[in-house]
Amino acid sequence: MRWWYASIYVVVAVGLWGCGVAVTPVPPTPTARPVVPQVDNLGTVQPLVPVTTTLTLPGIRDALFVQIKDASGTAVFTQTVTPQTDQTVLTVIPKGAIGVATLTVGQAGQTILTAPAYTLDPQSALVTDDPVFTNVFTQTVGFLQKSVRSYDLNGHRVQGYRSPDNPLLWLRDHVYQGRGFRYIEPDVKSLLEAFRDAQRPDGSLPDWLDMPALGVAAGRKDVEADVEFLFAQGVYEAWQMTGDDAWMRQMLPAVQRALAYTMSDPVRWDAKRGLIRRPYTIDMWDFAYGPTTKNPATGVAAPRHWIDDQTIWGTFHGDNTGLIQALRMTATMENAAGDDGAAKAYRRQANDIQKRLMKLSWNGQFFQHFVPEDATIQIPGVDITTQLSLSNAYALNRGVVDGIAAQAILATYYQRGLANSAIILPWYSIDPPFPAAAYGMAGRKGEQPGEYVNGGIMPLVGGELARGAFTYGSESFGFDILRHYDVLINRFGGSYLWYYPNGQPGISGPDTIPTDGWGASAMLGALMEGAAGVLDAGTAYQSVKLTPRWQASGVHTAYVVARYPASQGYVAYDWLWHDQQITLTTTGSGQNLAMTIPLPETVTNATVLCDGQPVPNAFIWIKNRPYVFIKITGLTHTVQISW
Repeated sequence: MRWWYASIYVVVAVGLWGCGVAVTPVPPTPTARPVVPQVDNLGTVQPLVPVTTTLTLPGIRDALFVQIKDASGTAVFTQTVTPQTDQTVLTVIPKGAIGVATLTVGQAGQTILTAPAYTLDPQSALVTDDPVFTNVFTQTVGFLQKSVRSYDLNGHRVQGYRSPDNPLLWLRDHVYQGRGFRYIEPDVKSLLEAFRDAQRPDGSLPDWLDMPALGVAAGRKDVEADVEFLFAQGVYEAWQMTGDDAWMRQMLPAVQRALAYTMSDPVRWDAKRGLIRRPYTIDMWDFAYGPTTKNPATGVAAPRHWIDDQTIWGTFHGDNTGLIQALRMTATMENAAGDDGAAKAYRRQANDIQKRLMKLSWNGQFFQHFVPEDATIQIPGVDITTQLSLSNAYALNRGVVDGIAAQAILATYYQRGLANSAIILPWYSIDPPFPAAAYGMAGRKGEQPGEYVNGGIMPLVGGELARGAFTYGSESFGFDILRHYDVLINRFGGSYLWYYPNGQPGISGPDTIPTDGWGASAMLGALMEGAAGVLDAGTAYQSVKLTPRWQASGVHTAYVVARYPASQGYVAYDWLWHDQQITLTTTGSGQNLAMTIPLPETVTNATVLCDGQPVPNAFIWIKNRPYVFIKITGLTHTVQISW
């Protein structure tokens, strides 16, 4: 029995005796209440965690058929028992659909007992024999729980995840935190609905929502060009978490208007290049190149959040990799909504934009940070062609680069980290940073190199790098990032949006919190999708791709539950690696499972059993590395691999 397993053992008394009260000269004869067959109801349980329950079957000593069916009516436990006493203890491993599981006891074709056995209510969890990964899971979930904010807006309750250095609900910060809050948050719709309601007639969206308690109205930084594709991404991912097709169809027109705006408005779209355009910001951030000046709307000195005749225009790769991903996500929604023609058009647009972006911005190793529309533009003090900006890490996970390009991006980050001993971790916001005061910040953080997004290091970058490293076969790099993040959060007792190159936390202002949900989400995504290898290939975990990568970390036992509280979707598995054998027990709510299980690189052949039956041709090679591949119906299985 695994060390993390919990056991519940409750014994029901064989019987209760009543006694009479003398009310006549002749006392009544005491009578025994009949003892009826019964089973302990174990209450709420976790999947795959063994629990013990007691059957009370008075006087029965013949063989009995015992079966437990999950909430969907599927049998998940079957056993023949022969009671030796009135009470029989059963050990059960909960599996299958979420909800009340029912136990039935029968004999000779007759039912003796039918009763609820337990309620399966999975909660996301990750426990391994290496406490580092258990701690990263626990800490990141805790940071997210402290980043949630809700309030009433226009007669509706809105709930979302706040910026780590601003109290408002920004679409950008919320959507990126969806990488993590999907495992703990039941309300993933209300904030997106509020942004839909705030959508402007031209299809554009605000950056942040109204917050009446602070007297703040919804607004947008004019230099931002990514809000619309982030809205499309947010709707798609909420649909994935909920599996709610009707809701997705209701939201789809707003997504269509947002994407149409992005690819047609002359302020946002470069018709000549066929790519999104924006002012010269640092990556996706909201202030443009140039000295501090007065905001033309307020007359107050501030970073250049606006557009004027001094604005330098160009192409930023992250806007376009994000748009490519959003177009493909929207195509998937269109297919599900029944419009295959629209889906094909969105995919064609995505493919065309990808080709144009690669031609313009890809330098063979990474995407150039910014390509000005005016080719004569130079920035004193920095070679803009060598700057590595943070959205290269996002590009790894947006389906826009192949394996060769992905490895080039990973190698660039890794090699720059080795070459620069002054930076503790290569999670660059941008490298090299811009010279002092190139971006006027009115005295705020970011004017100096190594501050904020101007060369600070960011966990959100590390998390995206780790997830990409797992995807593209650099597992050691991915595990190394997770281990370094564990050190960082333990050192300071929290997580910050950014750190100075020497590792000290960055404090942007009075609203900075030490529970950065953005970076925590990226790390949690790397842990759950990358290290644990749980990937939703559809909606609500109906189709699952499972690639546990623990073998590359030295982990020998792992218990993982990935649950969407916004739906009935979940996946759970128990992993055991001992000597020359891996045993993987899985369960979940879905219908289809594809397992790609990495093996030690020294393995040249393997014997594979699935539910006790041999699986021929399951041992395969992928890029000269050994794997076991199994594609099977349902999620409840046990796979044994030996070599």
